Amino acid sequence: PPKAKEVRIKILATGICRTDDHVMKGTWGTKFPVIVGHEAVGVVESIGEGVTTVKPGDKVIPLFVSQCRECKPCRHPNGNLCIMSDIMGRGVLADGTTRFTCKGKTVYHFLNTSTFSEYTVLDEIAVAKIDDAAPPEKVCLFGCAFSTGYGAAVKTGKVTPGSTCAVFGLGGVGLSVIMGCKSAGASRIIGIDLNKDKFEKAMAVGATECISPKDFTKPISEVLSEMTGDTVDYSFEVIGNLETMIEALKSCHMNYGTCVLVGAPPLAKMLTYDPKLLFLGRTWKGCVFGGWKSRDDVPKLVTDFMA
Repeated sequence: PPKAKEVRIKILATGICRTDDHVMKGTWGTKFPVIVGHEAVGVVESIGEGVTTVKPGDKVIPLFVSQCRECKPCRHPNGNLCIMSDIMGRGVLADGTTRFTCKGKTVYHFLNTSTFSEYTVLDEIAVAKIDDAAPPEKVCLFGCAFSTGYGAAVKTGKVTPGSTCAVFGLGGVGLSVIMGCKSAGASRIIGIDLNKDKFEKAMAVGATECISPKDFTKPISEVLSEMTGDTVDYSFEVIGNLETMIEALKSCHMNYGTCVLVGAPPLAKMLTYDPKLLFLGRTWKGCVFGGWKSRDDVPKLVTDFMA
């Protein structure tokens, strides 16, 4: 059961994000044994002492980026990575313990959420109450993939009307970046993926064209430069691959381009790149959960979707 300031949720629907797969492959640091999953919709089943923002029966989205509203990132207008978020893999709730056991032994939480379970317990600061009418099998993606990708474009990248964007990686998050670029008024959106089977869906959600690196002998940054006359304003790396991170940085305009890293990077790997890539004026930005303040913004995103 939930302790003080905690909420127990019955999970209705959960998405499967590649970050869950990173845990399975050992490229994301966490404690084992663990219940993964972090993209879901559920109903509040019970609440602990002192919980005031949700009640039993509320439809909610678990938040892998919490919002305590008191720490420095929460109070800063541009901050969203609450210090209570468990990005580093502690595997426990705010009080330092877990709510899962199996045969009397401790099982750890993943990203404060652990949604691959019939029931899960979260800190109140990691729960967002949403519209009761929202369809769980769709808005579960607002717990990570959609919000992260869409926010990478409209909130972190701040894509401008009439601009040209390049999106590396056309999975669920990459498609959401494309939706964000389109919503922000980008006039040209180039999708990039090795798998051409993804191109039809990318075009359907807003890409103006798609290319595969397999079709070229030169680096994709050079291909994009030729295609656009050297005017990719925004590039997004939505894979978490060291080589494509550098290619995405090279792809945006050397003086005023912005590159946003959206894909989760591999554990304990270091990047080497020419510092002139930044010295000439480019901006390189990281992006956690699309830059959204989770408890404030997720309910608004769901309301926008319902409208």
